[in-house]
Amino acid sequence: MYTESDVGAKPSTRSELVRQDPGLGMLAAQLLFAVQDELYRRLEDAGYRDLLPRHGIVIAYLDEQGSRATELAALSGRHKQRVGRVVDELEALGYVTRTPDPADRRAKLVVPTPRGRAVMRLSDQIMDDIGRRGAAAVGADAYGQFRGTLQRLVGELRDEPPPT
Repeated sequence: MYTESDVGAKPSTRSELVRQDPGLGMLAAQLLFAVQDELYRRLEDAGYRDLLPRHGIVIAYLDEQGSRATELAALSGRHKQRVGRVVDELEALGYVTRTPDPADRRAKLVVPTPRGRAVMRLSDQIMDDIGRRGAAAVGADAYGQFRGTLQRLVGELRDEPPPT
C-alpha cells in the first residue's frame, strides 16, 4: 500500500489513504463489483431477474455437458458446501438439474437446463463485451498483460501452478 516515500506526507486518515492508494484487496473488490454490477444488471434487463451474484460460482464454471460439484468448487475457489447450496438454489430456479455421472454412478453431475445454457451464453457474451471495452480503454497489449499478471497473482495467492 502507501509508503511515505511514495508521495511525501502520510495521509492523516484511513479514508485519505484509501483514496490515494487503495490496496490490492480494495482494487480487486472494486473490479469484481464493477463487473458483477454490469453483468447482473444486463442479465436482469434480459429477463433473468432471479439470478444473483452468488450464483456465479456455478454458472461461470459449469460445462454444458455437466460438471461435478467438486470440480465447480475447485474452479471457483469456494467450499463444496457453498457450491452445493448454490446448486440447490439454481435447481429450484430451473437453471440446472442433477443427474447421475455416467463415468461414476455414485457421483452426480450438475447439468444446465435449456434456460441455464441460455444464461451461460448470454453471460459469456456480456463478459466478452466487458473485456473488449477494457482492452479498448487501456490498449490491447496493456489489457493482455494485465490479465496475465492478474492470473499469475491469483494463482500465486491460491497456491496454484502458473498457467501453461
